[in-house]
Amino acid sequence: MTPLDQINDLKARMAQSIIGQTQVIDRLLIGLLANGNLLIEGLPGLAKTRAVKAMARNLDAEFSRIQFTPDLLPSDVTGTEVYTQTDAGGTFRFEPGPIFANIVLADEINRAPAKVQAALLEAMEERQVTVSGTTHKMEPLFIVMATQNPIEQEGTYPLPEAQMDRFLMHVQITYPPVEDEVLVIRLVRGEDTAANSGTTAEKPSPIPQDAVFAARQEIGQIHVSDAMDRYMADLVQATRTPSALSDDLAAWIEIGASPRASLALDKCGRAHAWMNGRDYVDPADIRAIAHDVFRHRVTLSFEAQGDAKTADDVIDEILKLVALP
Repeated sequence: MTPLDQINDLKARMAQSIIGQTQVIDRLLIGLLANGNLLIEGLPGLAKTRAVKAMARNLDAEFSRIQFTPDLLPSDVTGTEVYTQTDAGGTFRFEPGPIFANIVLADEINRAPAKVQAALLEAMEERQVTVSGTTHKMEPLFIVMATQNPIEQEGTYPLPEAQMDRFLMHVQITYPPVEDEVLVIRLVRGEDTAANSGTTAEKPSPIPQDAVFAARQEIGQIHVSDAMDRYMADLVQATRTPSALSDDLAAWIEIGASPRASLALDKCGRAHAWMNGRDYVDPADIRAIAHDVFRHRVTLSFEAQGDAKTADDVIDEILKLVALP
């Protein structure tokens, strides 16, 4: 099987346990292929955790879940030095924390205090952890998928904008349509019945990690024209100088996107094109992932909030006003 066949197989397996969230599955795979970390936001019960678990279960990768709480310490995430007594005498041994896995689910990241968030985000950015002066490298396949609940803000520690910028994409999960909810009921009922009867279906062998690395190599060869490079730069520039496009945008945007947004558009656009079987990037690829890339990088003004404008509304306006290549 080609790398694309293997990734499509992974996508099909995830879709069997995640009903009505096709776009979310695509974004998780794009984050995996683009070697970036994701922030997943949605109301309780919309399968945020289930989606990440479905990916880890069908991929030959070590999975770790960290349930963030206000009393969590940085060492609970990164690991710590443990004193061990041996026949030769006492020695300190590093005990790795749950961050040392291939796929890390940081559940409700906004419930942990700032020091814990900083420790996690440092590991995400540097791909290493330093404890007691010793640096410990992460595995070659390493991705953090952090979730947060948008409705409960009491007792939480919202991520600062500068730290939000480190996430490749901000993925939002919405309610499924009623037809898909019927399928969800039947799926969970079948899982409960199988669990109660003690019958387990034979699981196919997991997708090897080499498929992800081979896919990343092919994505690196995807052609991006000069016109597409300029289009991505124009989109990012539009968030910084909105007055050049319209007075409404100028009133709605307080702070524009950083150069990380341009890099994210490039990485995610190439991954999106590759997953759709093309060896080049076209405007449709950039427009498909623009909302996920910009959503957490564009800071809205009080006037936009007063006008009941969301980040997606502002991004829609930008995509409408910036000329296509």
